[in-house]
Amino acid sequence: MKNFFLSIMAISMITACSNGNKTVTGKTDETITEKTNYTIDRFADIEILRYDVPGFEQLSLQQKRLLYHLSEAALMGRDILFDQNNRYNLAIRRSLEVIREEYGGDRSDVQFKALETYLKRVWFANGIHHHYAEDKFEPGFTEDFFAGCIRHIDPSFLPLREGQSVDQWLTEITPVIFDPAVMPKRTVQSGDGDFLLLSANNYYEGGVTQKEAESFYAGMKKPNDRTPVSYGLNSRLSKENGQLKEKVWKAGGLYTEAIEKIINELQKAAPFAENDTQKAVIEKLIEYYKTGDLKTFDAYAVLWVQDVNSDVDFVNGFTETYGDPLGMKASWESTVNFTNKEATKRTRIISDHAGWFEENSPADPRFKKKEVKGVTAKVITVAMLGGDCYPSTPIGINLPNSNWIREQYGSKSVTIENITEAYDKASQGSGFSDEFVWSDTERERKKKYGFTTDNLHTDLHECLGHGSGILLPGVDPDALGAYSSTLEEARADLFALYFLADKKLIELGLLDDAEAYKAEYYSYMMNGLMTQLVRIQPGKDIEEAHMRNRQLIAKWVYEKGRGDHVVSYEKRDGKTYVAVNNYEKLRELFGMLLAEIQRIKSEGDFNAGRQLVESYGVKVDPALHDEILERYGSLHLAPYKGFINPVMKEVKNDKGEVTDITLDYSEGYTEQMLRYGKNYSFLPTYN
Repeated sequence: MKNFFLSIMAISMITACSNGNKTVTGKTDETITEKTNYTIDRFADIEILRYDVPGFEQLSLQQKRLLYHLSEAALMGRDILFDQNNRYNLAIRRSLEVIREEYGGDRSDVQFKALETYLKRVWFANGIHHHYAEDKFEPGFTEDFFAGCIRHIDPSFLPLREGQSVDQWLTEITPVIFDPAVMPKRTVQSGDGDFLLLSANNYYEGGVTQKEAESFYAGMKKPNDRTPVSYGLNSRLSKENGQLKEKVWKAGGLYTEAIEKIINELQKAAPFAENDTQKAVIEKLIEYYKTGDLKTFDAYAVLWVQDVNSDVDFVNGFTETYGDPLGMKASWESTVNFTNKEATKRTRIISDHAGWFEENSPADPRFKKKEVKGVTAKVITVAMLGGDCYPSTPIGINLPNSNWIREQYGSKSVTIENITEAYDKASQGSGFSDEFVWSDTERERKKKYGFTTDNLHTDLHECLGHGSGILLPGVDPDALGAYSSTLEEARADLFALYFLADKKLIELGLLDDAEAYKAEYYSYMMNGLMTQLVRIQPGKDIEEAHMRNRQLIAKWVYEKGRGDHVVSYEKRDGKTYVAVNNYEKLRELFGMLLAEIQRIKSEGDFNAGRQLVESYGVKVDPALHDEILERYGSLHLAPYKGFINPVMKEVKNDKGEVTDITLDYSEGYTEQMLRYGKNYSFLPTYN
């Protein structure tokens, strides 16, 4: 599971970036390349930042070479995610990149500039649908302009199907880009329709219905299996001649062209492993990629969670299931990192006391672990991001996702502090708090404790929240279906929120002020009830799991606490604000909801889970939404942020021997995306 909390809080809703005396604000479609600035590009509703990798130079050459090959593996699978998100994404991205490079007309023309912006959005979202809102992008250029560009390009440069003419290709592709009724949403996970038929992603093909897919995988599951594999995790489900079959993502199977490249880099990385345990992890991952066997994947996950002594670490593979309408099939992603040893002292304290937190959770004792095993947590410095972690980046990760592995072997959690630091530094001087925070009291708390409590929230969310609780015997891990991601993120957030206010954190030395937690409580409620709405278009519902989770929590506690005036909407000068009037009672409400959502998960209560999400997490108050959008628009801020990677380079001597690995931060957003398109694009256009 991934945590995007800080990246989508108020801290991410800022376009101003400060470093020393340089400040850049209000940029639109301008590239900012000075290394001294975190912000390097701004377009549409997105701001692109760069992150630093402090401590890299102090690593040994062996560690750097390990990081290098793991980083190359992190880039090799980029095309996989594009294809998973929609079957036309590679064709559209590649054709737009050709136009961007070969266009011979006036590059200052508004149509060409609009096409460039559209391409930038496609790069950022890994496809033609918004990475959060799920809606298809509206191009700012016309069909005629696009067709004219295509017809002026040598057909050998275009992603045509075999035997297909340019006009035939345009007939196929044009409605995918321009017709709002064609493939309108990437993933649909609520409502009464067929989630699979309504979703534009590429996890199912041939007209597979939701009922067919659910029956197919239900038939695979074994009664009373205490160590079930994650059925459907690494495959596309296809219907051919009325028969369902899986196309497995593996070497020799679907996506083999990219997977073989990933395997090759993992094989190069293995000799530089820091210890035998880490080498075994890499070798088992290679075996999994070669076989596609989910039992092998579980064996890899067990080895990975037990590798707690290596400084360098990584995630690479089909991991998170947010994008699948049924919450089963995993998107491809990768992160490469090394331990921030000083900051890890904080998370180690938390993981060392995991048993205490589990025992003191407000959940029913029937749903708690009797013994907490293998909970490890650390703060990391990320060195490379790939797939579904790039450019939009999590700030925390907890894996593996398998419930039985968590119970028997534990889990490994990370907080990505060089990313949270980049967000923090990019947020200074925005005017956001002045516009939306209720009073100077909350502003001062946020300024004093916001960064600390944000990081602690992530630590608790990933290390303890996701790792807490159990499923009752016989409960299907997939029982919550399409609502599982939202409910799981809510469970982890509530665990973190509940304990953030506990005096135990003072006792452990993690906070030095018993009221520091109020900074996070206020930010969470303001964001969940109001400010995250800047990411939603007028008239739209909330679609993304993390956003649904936050609104679910905030609206539920608001409604349940109305009689006691725990949280309120207040008006001043015609503007709406959130006020928290009773922090102690708010914590009690967080605990009550945590207990209920833990029950829902432990018992697999689909109907109760669905009721919670649909009642509190989906719908938007249109009047409040309009107000928030107007106020936010006056600040000229970007609601979404993402990152580009540093360029990792081998340094060789006259004999061709690698003597060092260096990082280059000078590459811009467009330059990086075009380079990745040329150097890390291995899949056929149509898979």
